[in-house]
Amino acid sequence: MRSNIKSFESMRKDAASIFQAGLDAVEPAAAVHRHCKCTGNRLHIAGCRFDLENVDRIFVVGAGKASAPMAVALEALLGDRITDGIVTVKYGHGARLRRIELVEAGHPTPDDAGRKGAESILRIAQKASERDLIFCLISGGGSALMPLPAPGIHLADKQKTTEVMLACGATIQEINAIRKHISAIKGGHLARIAAPAPLISLILSNVTGDNLDVIASGPTAPDSTTFADCLHIIEKYAIASLLPEAVLNHIRSGAAGAIPETPKPGEPFFGHTRNQIIGSNVQALLKAKARAGNLGYHPLTLSSKFEGDTREAARFHAAIARETLRTGRPVSTPACILSGGETTVKVCGRGLGGRNQEFALAFAMEIQGQDRIVCLSAGTDGTDGSTDAAGAFSDSRTMERAQSAGLDPEWFLAQNDSHHFFKRIGDLFVTGPTQTNVMDLRILLVA
Repeated sequence: MRSNIKSFESMRKDAASIFQAGLDAVEPAAAVHRHCKCTGNRLHIAGCRFDLENVDRIFVVGAGKASAPMAVALEALLGDRITDGIVTVKYGHGARLRRIELVEAGHPTPDDAGRKGAESILRIAQKASERDLIFCLISGGGSALMPLPAPGIHLADKQKTTEVMLACGATIQEINAIRKHISAIKGGHLARIAAPAPLISLILSNVTGDNLDVIASGPTAPDSTTFADCLHIIEKYAIASLLPEAVLNHIRSGAAGAIPETPKPGEPFFGHTRNQIIGSNVQALLKAKARAGNLGYHPLTLSSKFEGDTREAARFHAAIARETLRTGRPVSTPACILSGGETTVKVCGRGLGGRNQEFALAFAMEIQGQDRIVCLSAGTDGTDGSTDAAGAFSDSRTMERAQSAGLDPEWFLAQNDSHHFFKRIGDLFVTGPTQTNVMDLRILLVA
């Protein structure tokens, strides 16, 4: 039986290998090349064909953690046909480009470099004509990396709003609903500004369900949310007193009809835009599942759409792992249980961590006393919260090792200080920037 020969160390190596397989499936440059082909003057993109003899200029814009390798791929495909372009990425996520300017900016809190990048994107969109072609490269992180405040709102207001929304436990859908309604470029505004130029958005999805208006706050997609929805979100989390006055007044004015809504489905300028998803969490899970099978595990994928509280998700996953170990259901051992999506953390303490490290800690507490269970929870972008780790390992021995180190896991969890907990016992999972981003992968190995 494999369970008799697999050590915890080898199971951890397997988990890391399975994670890497998921990353390989959503490598941004390869994803661009899968969806875009250029033969002579014929450009084929996801079922559409463009005759480049009828295109005067090609522009490339974009924002997100994966936008640099996507831009590299477009430069390889189109070369000197690219007239101008600019993409904004997170600090440390750059690449060498020849025709397209690269800006590094702040994430998750937007900064002035991101604002200047967004202004340059807007200028390119404004100068494009119907005989031009615009590529927009969108990936996770684009919301923070493309900050262009609506009239009457300043960058400092957006920074404070971002901090409040990230700390209150709101989902990415809720956070981005607010972001869209205080932006001059997101929520479909970039598509409006670019029209009548043809605009093709190549999108690496980092949201559950791959909703176009949520990914990077949907700069080229119709917005399904309203100012009234934003007010409901503010009331739901009781954060009105924490938000900047300019933001609160803007949203209230919009809900009252004094400010125009974000562009909605049916607007004619969306007829010039094509949004194409080229990579997603589902693709990462499929490749991870295949790698697990090759390593001798019986793989089971739960869902790519996990949301909600991280600790609740950890309890759910731990229950499945315990049942698998005890009864061989819902999958026989040696088992690899996979899930994706993006959970949330409500910040109550003053520690350092992220949703994946907090998941791993809560999971370890739930499987204490069990045997032969290993967990790896990590962000596919290589970053978990405001830390240098992608996530963390935990296993059946984590609580025992913590006790030997004099650590109280309940205290670290209450303080949202999972990063320092795992750093003390050497169980952080550090990858560095992966230059992709399709939410999180959770890998449970049960032998």
